[in-house]
Amino acid sequence: MNAPQLQWDTQRAFLAVLRTGSLSGAARLLGIAQATARRRIEALEQSVGVSLFIRSPQGLLPTDMARELISHVEAMAVAANAFNRAASADSAVAAGTVRLTSGQLLGVEVLPPILRDLRRNHPQLAIELSVSNRLQALALQEADVAVRIRRPTETTVVTRKVGDLHVGLYAAPELLAEQGTPDSLAQLQAFALIGPDRHLEEIEFLRQHGFECGAARSVVRTDDHLAQFAALRAGVGIGVCARQLAQRHGLVRVLAEQVDFTVDVWIAMHQDMRRVQRVAVVFDEVSAAMAQFLAA
Repeated sequence: MNAPQLQWDTQRAFLAVLRTGSLSGAARLLGIAQATARRRIEALEQSVGVSLFIRSPQGLLPTDMARELISHVEAMAVAANAFNRAASADSAVAAGTVRLTSGQLLGVEVLPPILRDLRRNHPQLAIELSVSNRLQALALQEADVAVRIRRPTETTVVTRKVGDLHVGLYAAPELLAEQGTPDSLAQLQAFALIGPDRHLEEIEFLRQHGFECGAARSVVRTDDHLAQFAALRAGVGIGVCARQLAQRHGLVRVLAEQVDFTVDVWIAMHQDMRRVQRVAVVFDEVSAAMAQFLAA
């Protein structure tokens, strides 16, 4: 006897519980009743013949079997989302949904005004903005267009360099007014420093460019670039920042001769997406706007 065919709605409920940790959260995420979410999970457990979640004070925790299924259901979700985007509009028209991915700092601080202008020019476009430092795979259609600070290496991807982030050491003017301005790297060690936490590759990269910010030297440590930038603006300490963002927020450059380097910014899309008008429009207009921002 053949096993029953599983429905995508059932697997979506499973993924929603994984992401939210509860039936109520899954129901809100999917826009369905909690009882419906429960029935779908029960149907899935009946189909696979084992329990998938354990009730705990922290919510519904996945069993070992559930963990084995996570990668499969996430792959199905990626495929389903890609299908929905592809079917959302005529490929020859700049209308429909485009999924754009970016790291957190550029995604929060730079892209929103660019997307505002993009939507004004193309009101029939909808943008799914995925803000994450995880590199989503264009080859697997996890995203349509990507803004990255390192050149994509996938062979099936079209890339365009849009400019450079010019990076140096910066501080809030209030901090310098209170504590003075360091004249050398030796003096810098008397100041509170902001740097990475457990990202050893980034710590070493900054060390090679003159900024010693390991655990023994930094008093504020986080691998989240957005959190680093927020701490810098708040006057918590001195840290690295792109000139383009520092000028926007009135941050002051320090030790310009000692710490000064650039970081490439690229935009990319899958080569098959060049024929899809809405994706090509987002690629071209975000490229032009990013290039303008970086050159300012």
